[in-house]
Amino acid sequence: MADAAATRAARPPVLRGRHDRDEITGRIGSIVLRGRLPRLFWPAFFVAFLFVLLFFFSIAWLISVGVGAYGINIPVAWGTMISNFVWWIGIGHAGTLISAVLLLLRQPWRASINRFAEAMTLFAVAMAGLFPILHLGRPWFFYWLLPLPNTHMHWPQWRSPLVWDFTAIATYATVSLLFWYMGLIPDLAILRDRARTRAGQLFYGILALGWRGSAFHWARFDRTYYLLAALATPLVVSVHSIVSLDFTFALIPGYHSTIFPPYFVAGALYSGFAMVLTIAIPLRRAFAVEDLITARHLDNAARVMIAAGMVVAYGYLSEAFFAWYSGDTYEQTTMWRRAFGPYAPLFWVMLACNVGVLQALWLRRVRFSPLALWIAAVLINLGMWLERYVIVVSGLANDFLPSSWGTQSLAWLDYGIFLGSLGTFFALVFLFIRILPAITIFEVEELADEKAGRA
Repeated sequence: MADAAATRAARPPVLRGRHDRDEITGRIGSIVLRGRLPRLFWPAFFVAFLFVLLFFFSIAWLISVGVGAYGINIPVAWGTMISNFVWWIGIGHAGTLISAVLLLLRQPWRASINRFAEAMTLFAVAMAGLFPILHLGRPWFFYWLLPLPNTHMHWPQWRSPLVWDFTAIATYATVSLLFWYMGLIPDLAILRDRARTRAGQLFYGILALGWRGSAFHWARFDRTYYLLAALATPLVVSVHSIVSLDFTFALIPGYHSTIFPPYFVAGALYSGFAMVLTIAIPLRRAFAVEDLITARHLDNAARVMIAAGMVVAYGYLSEAFFAWYSGDTYEQTTMWRRAFGPYAPLFWVMLACNVGVLQALWLRRVRFSPLALWIAAVLINLGMWLERYVIVVSGLANDFLPSSWGTQSLAWLDYGIFLGSLGTFFALVFLFIRILPAITIFEVEELADEKAGRA
């Protein structure tokens, strides 16, 4: 590892060809240092910021009025709050897979998309962590979920899914943050050295932690980076498996299924890569970096979506098959009402988006058409949200006793908080692109070095 780092440090600073080091650094760094932004960047950020204000207003209304203002009731005590939580956790999984798993597998195509995918993970996890807290009813007491001794002896109930979710989210967010920041350090040093203002030099210099790019620094960096990748890789499976156990451990028909952990993990990767494409395709067009985020990146991401989407489709088939094969009247009734009951329109739209649209990705012309791929990614994200909603709501709406069956009516607060969380997510993405390099400079330079060496 140290020899590889020393070789990397000894490479010449300027190489032949169009993609030399100075050009790559200048193109990516100019977005941050010189504000080389597309014309519609700030208007788009303003629209996202309006949804941020809607998010804050909706949360303030919820806290002041109470959770009764939300579209939840008995028996559907979990509504869009938990649906949004599961969906946002899934969105954050693609960043960990691209960054950690593909790094360990030595896949070079991750280099141009891993940075904003990691940032997407952090922002999605931040959004996800808010929903269980808001769903508590008294969110200001969320710290009771921590194992902290106090005079009132409020210890966590370890059999509660709330505690599992809190632990899983905190672990996932901590490791993802460390991994993201570790990969940023060499690029922060580049921005520090190229900053034209004293404030910029101080800001990026403090964040760079004294990085000088020596062979010693690169050796320590590689060792730590791969160690964090090894720690983050099990989280791809563990976090969403824990989230799925919120449902699997319940005895409610439609929830109590052993297929849920792998089914939820595959769904997380499916929706996460769809969100990566939702961001990457406009990003490459707006900043004219089609030669850095290439058609090959989009094609590989679409191929991963095909693999994950087929597992999700298998999960749908397994749910229906085992409900029939088990002979359990309650499971059969739940599946029947899910397909032909009050939530049937959402169920069939979900299948159309998640299974029907998926089949288009088998076509090469779709995978290599940015517009068609972006539309497919948006529809899949919609379908994956509907999947979470159908699972959460239809399972609770059809309990063991028909006398306790019910439906859920969405309130304006459901729409306000979900759309507000989307706006907050994209506003954070906009700010990230403006302040920090959205494409990893040093890894793209390494790929350019390898291509120049082979040439």
